[in-house]
Parts: sequence; C-alpha cells; structure tokens
Amino acid sequence: MAAITQSPVHRTGTFDPNARLTPAAWMKANLFNSPGQILLTLATAAVLLRFLWFVLDWGVFNAAWSATDPETCRQATGACWAVIGEKHRPMLFGLYPYDQHWRLVIMMVVYLATVVLSLWPRCWNMRFLVPLWIGAAVSIGILMFGGVLGLRYVPTSEWGGLPLTMLLFTGTVLIGMPIAVLLALGRRAPLPVARGVSVVFIEALRGVPLITILFVAVNVFPLFLPAGVEVDKLLRITVGIAIFFACYQAEVIRGGLQAIPRGQYEAAASLSLSYWQTTRRIILPQALRICLPAITNHIIAAMKNTSFVIIIGLFDILTATTAVMQDPLWRQFYVEAYLFVAGVYLFFGYALSRYARQVEKWIAEGRI
Repeated sequence: MAAITQSPVHRTGTFDPNARLTPAAWMKANLFNSPGQILLTLATAAVLLRFLWFVLDWGVFNAAWSATDPETCRQATGACWAVIGEKHRPMLFGLYPYDQHWRLVIMMVVYLATVVLSLWPRCWNMRFLVPLWIGAAVSIGILMFGGVLGLRYVPTSEWGGLPLTMLLFTGTVLIGMPIAVLLALGRRAPLPVARGVSVVFIEALRGVPLITILFVAVNVFPLFLPAGVEVDKLLRITVGIAIFFACYQAEVIRGGLQAIPRGQYEAAASLSLSYWQTTRRIILPQALRICLPAITNHIIAAMKNTSFVIIIGLFDILTATTAVMQDPLWRQFYVEAYLFVAGVYLFFGYALSRYARQVEKWIAEGRI
C-alpha cells in the first residue's frame, strides 16, 4: 500500500476530510492516541486473537473434513465439516427427487446468470432485459416443473432448499417493489380516495405479523375462491410475502419522496409536465437514490424472511437443513450444518450490500 504523507490537518490548523494518512499514522491517531485508548486496543486485540485461535483450532486444525462414518467425526476434537459433504444435497435441494437434482443445478446456473446480467449497467435495456427474463422464466419453469421434453413432473409441494429460497426471494422483490412504489405514491397523492386506500392498506398489513399473512394465504384465501378453482400454494405464499414486503418498502420510498425539495415540483410544472411525467422522470429517480440504503436493507430482510415458510410446510434451505439434521447418526453435528446455511445467507446478503454500494458509487460518478 503506497504511503501518503499528507496530513489531514493543514498548517493553518484546519481539518481536511479528503486527506489520507499512512497506516502507521492512522493507527496512532485512532488506536494509540492516549493511555486509555492503548489499553482498550490491546484488550480488544487479545480477545480477537483468542477468538481467532479458537476458530482456527476448532474449525481448521482439529476438524474432520471428510468421513463416510460419523464415528470418525466423533473421535475428532474439532468441527465435523464432513456432515456438509454427506448431507449437502438434501440441505440444498430439500424434498426435490434425488435423481432429478441435476435439473436444480442447471436452474441455479440459469438463475444466477440472469441476475448477474440484469445487474450489469451495460445490460440495462428493456429490449434485452425483457427477452432475457422471459427466456429465463420459461427455462426455470420447465426445469422445476418438468412434464415436458421427457422430464418428470415435480409439483411445487416437493420443491425445496436453496432454489425455493431464491424463487421466493425473487418473486417477493419483483412483485413487491412495483406495489411498494404505487403505495408510496398513493399515500402522497392529491386524491383523498387514493391516499386513504394506501394508508389503510399499509397500516393494516404492517400491523400484523408475517406469519398471520402466510396463514391467511394458505388457509383463508382458498375459502373465497369459486368451487373448483385452486391457486397453487407456492404462488399464494409468494404474493403474501411480496405484499408484506411492499408495505414496509412503501414507507421507505415515501421518506425519499418527502425529501425531494418543493422546487423540483415547481420546475416540472414550469415545463408543463404532467403528474406521471414529473414522477417518472424527476421525482421518483431522486427518491429512490436517496433511500437506496434503506431499500437494500429491506431487500436483504426479504431474503431472510423466506425461512418463515416452515410453518406452512415448505422446505427452504433452513427448513431442509433442520429436517436433515434429524438423522440420529449426524444429529450432534448440527452446529456445522447451520454454520453452512449461515454462510449461504451471508454470501447473498453481503453480495447485495456490496452491489448497492457500487450503485451508489455509479450514481455519484454520474454513470447511471
């Protein structure tokens, strides 16, 4: 790392926040600037080093990395990562037929490739994104359902694991974000009816737990359907989570809308722009940029909320892991299994967070 000798304090005594310190100067200024700070730094370093040594000793040096017999893990004094190798397929794919797991692997490749391309600014063109998502949706549907091209039909009741988590998360965001924008705009609309409906909808659904909404989607909603009409349970659950997500996200977006200066509206009116032109071209882009960190937080929370489907009998990755660890031969190694699942959630959550920060950087640079 190249050292920069520039000091954050000028000779005149003023502080320059853009100046950078050398690593040694930064440590002196932030970690060893007083006797109390030195003691706190040394104590914190001692605790962190002790914890790091425990992690390495338990998780690396004395761990069992491969074993077909649980007895090998029982004899080890550290972690049993062999349970991941032994149980990773039912943990990742849940109840899906074992001999059809190859379809889920292809499905995840298609899904991740589509998401990565969609997040790349050079691909932000509707003429490209719409065919991309239509093709991906058709491909994923064929792979997951089957019933065509010689593939065995698999009902949604047998879906599970990481693919189910990703599908629930994607459906929640794709359905919930447009609803959230409409609710936020409705809550600030000049029309009393639109404003009243939005307020009641948001407050009513934010005031009940997500579990209640899932129970209504599974057990109550079918009672209102005509005889002989049935809506797939997975679709009902996805819409229920999406609406719950939209109500919280709508308040975040409303905060961004309230932060827009009044002069922006007056400038749009001076250009004779209609309400929807003003909203789409001027107000909404600025509001979304302002509240992007909060939007990202709710999107990450939506990914974790998919674990609530355990109460209605769907096996996402967390539920599938819980079911797998009921095996009496491997049950005592549940810590390693749940650490693996935590790592999966951490990977996707951190990736979303980093991408949001990159988007903020692109906006600051004027690239988007």
